[in-house]
Amino acid sequence: MDHEIVKKLLPVKSKPGKPLYAAVRDSLQVSIESGLFRPGEQMPSTKELSQQLKVSLVTAHRALQELVAAGVLQRSQGRGTFVHEKFLERRHTMTKHRLGLVLHGEASIADYYHGQVLDGIRAEADTLRFDLVLLRFGEDTRNECDGFLYVNPLPEEVKVLIETHTTGRHSVIIGATLDKDVSVLASVDVDNVDLSRRAVEHLLALRHRRLMFVGEDALLSNSRDRIAGFNQAVERAGLSVPSRHVLMSSSWRLSDSERSRLVQVLMEPNRPTAIFAAGYYFALDCYAAAREAGLSVPAQLSIIGVDDPPSAQYLSPALTTMSQPLIEVGQTAARHVVNQVNQARHSTGNGLADQVGRSRGPHVGIGHPQLRAELVVRESTAVCV
Repeated sequence: MDHEIVKKLLPVKSKPGKPLYAAVRDSLQVSIESGLFRPGEQMPSTKELSQQLKVSLVTAHRALQELVAAGVLQRSQGRGTFVHEKFLERRHTMTKHRLGLVLHGEASIADYYHGQVLDGIRAEADTLRFDLVLLRFGEDTRNECDGFLYVNPLPEEVKVLIETHTTGRHSVIIGATLDKDVSVLASVDVDNVDLSRRAVEHLLALRHRRLMFVGEDALLSNSRDRIAGFNQAVERAGLSVPSRHVLMSSSWRLSDSERSRLVQVLMEPNRPTAIFAAGYYFALDCYAAAREAGLSVPAQLSIIGVDDPPSAQYLSPALTTMSQPLIEVGQTAARHVVNQVNQARHSTGNGLADQVGRSRGPHVGIGHPQLRAELVVRESTAVCV
């Protein structure tokens, strides 16, 4: 990195009504737009930015994250952060739309779920020309954003949104099921009841009758829907599942004690012959527990999971799974909220209201669309013998 370029960055001070990371983000974007950093050029490291701008490492990292999410910068694994090659081409046609991407406190954009949803939102950002601001729930809304995308919010957060109507129609909830009579907020999700039901039906078609559910506790609506779909399919088949064959974890994967419980169940005389693992990491835990219990997958134990990252096909055996259309979820949610913003602006003559309609078809209003997962059959499930 050219030392002269780094020295040209001036310290950034907080401004009334704007968090410091946003001031740093905007300062860096101005530097890029002015030509200080060129398309394809590597940005200073987080540490260098922190020193030059006189801000904390956390603030500098957050500002870079914001610019990556907005498509101004791009990260290269093991190499660093660079100015996006096409940023200067796009900025001339950027609108003034700015959407807040709101994550709950435990979320990580590095995990598969959030990464795929974010990829879908960013694809629409390129098409529909809007900026993204990364937020935590309850953080900022200082009139910085035209609309908000709430990704996989916690139940208490959904309750606050419904009760306060904080952002009115310019909000879409991603990854949480809302009652159809909730008309103040739109939502986009995968049909998790259907997902679980079809996963169980796949196992039933392979003549499995002793089934087990392994998943997260019912805090999030997706978790509740997955156990509901499992129960529906089991009841329709006229089967009963012992309580020991339902393992609800306190997290997104099994703790050591929870995995020990699973191993014990798999070593019992009337052990399950098939498991529906209601998450990718739960499927990995089930593979490990099967090995510890001395069971061969799928000859002695079939396992079906949820989500289909590239590693799923390289497991031994390759994982049968319910693949969620997460990129499409992100795209659909982004179209919803931009339509809502454009409709409101059109009524005052301030927006590009026709842009989305022309590029994406009919208007998308308040609603709760649910997309369907795809069954991907591989080698981890087999006929029960």
